[in-house]
Amino acid sequence: MPRLEEIHATLIDRLQEAKDQGWLGEVAAIETTMAAAAQKLEQMRERASQPSTVPLGMPDIRTAAGRLTDQ
Repeated sequence: MPRLEEIHATLIDRLQEAKDQGWLGEVAAIETTMAAAAQKLEQMRERASQPSTVPLGMPDIRTAAGRLTDQ
């Protein structure tokens, strides 16, 4: 995630340079790349906020072994 944040920050500088130079094709490409990077960062932040473990519960050994009793 830090590397993608660094790339996004660099793209901001490149976008300004492209606008200053009048490179319209480059502006469009950078804006597209920035949008994709921002979307990926949002997905990464959302994923990081979710719990990393899943409770599976405790198996019932009697049913897992096929041994059901009336006790």
